[in-house]
Amino acid sequence: MSAGPQPVSEPVWFKSSHSGGNTTECVEAAFVPSGVLVRDSKAPGGPHVKVSADAWCRFVGNSVP
Repeated sequence: MSAGPQPVSEPVWFKSSHSGGNTTECVEAAFVPSGVLVRDSKAPGGPHVKVSADAWCRFVGNSVP
């Protein structure tokens, strides 16, 4: 007996702690096996950007002067 294809689970999104204090400037991210997804929290059904885990680490590791 074969198990067949397993359903793909939805990414678990979290809101950036550096998003603006109001709700108009929020970014969400989700960790996936192939890297990190990034989207605008105001448009959760809209497009997202996928970056590698290495690129994400470099991005969040840099501080803004």
